[in-house]
Amino acid sequence: MTEIIAGLYVSPLEFLALLGALVLVTARWLPAAARPHVTSAAGTVLVLSAIGLSAVGIRWQMLPVLAGAAVASPFAFSPLLRRRTGRPPWRARWWLALPGTVACVGLIAAGPVAAWAFPVPVFPEPSGRFPVGTRVVQWTDPHRPEGFTADPHDRRTVVVQLWYPARKSPAGARRAQYLGRTEQEARTVSDALARGAGLPGFLVDGVPRARTRSVFDAPVAGGGGRFPVVLFSPGSGGVRTQNTAWAEELASHGYVVAALDHPYDSAAVVLADGRTLRSRTSSTGDRGKDDKLAVGWTAVRAADLSFVLTQLERLDRGEITGPLNGRLDTGRAAVTGHSMGGAAALQAARRDRRFDAVIDLDGYPHGPTAPPLRRPTLALTAAITPETDPRYPPRLTKALKAGTATSYRLTIPGAAHLTFMDGPLYLPPVPSIAGSLGRAKSPRVVAATTLAFLDTSLRHKPGDPTGVLSAYGDLSVIHPEHSR
Repeated sequence: MTEIIAGLYVSPLEFLALLGALVLVTARWLPAAARPHVTSAAGTVLVLSAIGLSAVGIRWQMLPVLAGAAVASPFAFSPLLRRRTGRPPWRARWWLALPGTVACVGLIAAGPVAAWAFPVPVFPEPSGRFPVGTRVVQWTDPHRPEGFTADPHDRRTVVVQLWYPARKSPAGARRAQYLGRTEQEARTVSDALARGAGLPGFLVDGVPRARTRSVFDAPVAGGGGRFPVVLFSPGSGGVRTQNTAWAEELASHGYVVAALDHPYDSAAVVLADGRTLRSRTSSTGDRGKDDKLAVGWTAVRAADLSFVLTQLERLDRGEITGPLNGRLDTGRAAVTGHSMGGAAALQAARRDRRFDAVIDLDGYPHGPTAPPLRRPTLALTAAITPETDPRYPPRLTKALKAGTATSYRLTIPGAAHLTFMDGPLYLPPVPSIAGSLGRAKSPRVVAATTLAFLDTSLRHKPGDPTGVLSAYGDLSVIHPEHSR
């Protein structure tokens, strides 16, 4: 009863509470013979729904619904009580009752409007042939000190979430929590993300309630085949789960996606021992200083990505025990990222030739442009507006032109910076925030374009991805002028 009804943005219990409140408020205008029965039924449905919601947790969006019903209740039930005690029923005159009814209906209607603006995200069903499993691992690099702490013995630790092709789970298998392994972790991460965005946490309290389309620790798909790997770095302050819809879509098509939390950069990273590492990266407000800081943070992220690829190689060889032993084709690896994560992906590909393809999801290319990119690159960018950093398009084009492999830059009309993550699934559909593609279309566009590129660059499927890519926006194909 807590599952959200797609398109309505409310759960069955919430829908019953909303229906009961509306009927209770408007029953006064029904024929006299029907009024007592309808009022009693509506009140019963409302009370039982409210009790159920109290047990599972009431979202703030339902408070105006309950408030409207509470204001109307004395007027709705007073005639029934007076009739039972033998006193003549009293009803306000219509010209007095009408404004009150309209006010209560307006208050109740604010509930579903708020639920629409700040919903519990409903993740799209992956379109590939594989069900999707997920698991979380934590790895420490013994050779790399943790630069964000003063402890000389502290070593860099990353938390990684894997999405992979799985066997079909039993009917009724509980889908994975969004944002964390547990609801407590999800709430910790959600609150940290809200603070980072300058929002009160209650506005997005539906996000940690969400369930994704994958199943934790589901058995790996049978057949013995090996799957190409795609590493992902989130945006500044972002977390490993911020592109879950995208990761699940790729996994359903036969890829293993490994998304990283970057400690002290991600908003909140919950370690296996229960500690929570908070972000220590923030803007100074000075563009020059921020650019220098971003170069350093990007370099740390790039090193994290290379370390995780090494760990995935060890996992495939069985040096690390896990269900994906022998199932990872790390010889076909792509590195991807959103925003600053996109910049980290570009840097990782420059430094580490094990990466065979690069995807930059609207990321400004921080750091050096040398050595040149030697792998095919796809750069997806939001629509260019007056608010776009004027340095961004030319710097991105310069970085791609300096490469020695064919690259693609696709500008998607209607896309905003947050279109390239899960944001459109749970943020208000304001074009400047989440873009204008819509909640259903946004994840499909990002997944379709990246899959077309990955299938060509990693799986070497015949055909040219330009046909697929150009259907989604303004495509520039950048061919290498000469090999280096």
